[in-house]
Amino acid sequence: MRRLKMAKFLKPNKVVIVLQGRYAGRKAVIIKSYDDGTRDRPYGHCLVAGISKYPKKATRYTLDVDLKDMASLETFGSRDKKVTAAKEIKARFEERFKTRKNRWFFSKLRL
Repeated sequence: MRRLKMAKFLKPNKVVIVLQGRYAGRKAVIIKSYDDGTRDRPYGHCLVAGISKYPKKATRYTLDVDLKDMASLETFGSRDKKVTAAKEIKARFEERFKTRKNRWFFSKLRL
């Protein structure tokens, strides 16, 4: 009986798309291919590496309100200091809102 050999097209550093399982539809790169299988897996398979969760688009903004003097370890030590710090932070945010600066900060994320 003559056995046919398949062409080895799954080579290291090739990009593949995972078709089944938890990461189906994700892109991956072949690290090592096992065309003849192993003892645990007697079928041809590949060791792949990819990204399980793609990063979201990041837009960096800065808010030029100085709140460093509000947040200290002593501030969070007692309830009175915490309440007064919260009121002061609120007042600074309200002042920023009334002057119409940093409008993006005060708008809703989704419409």
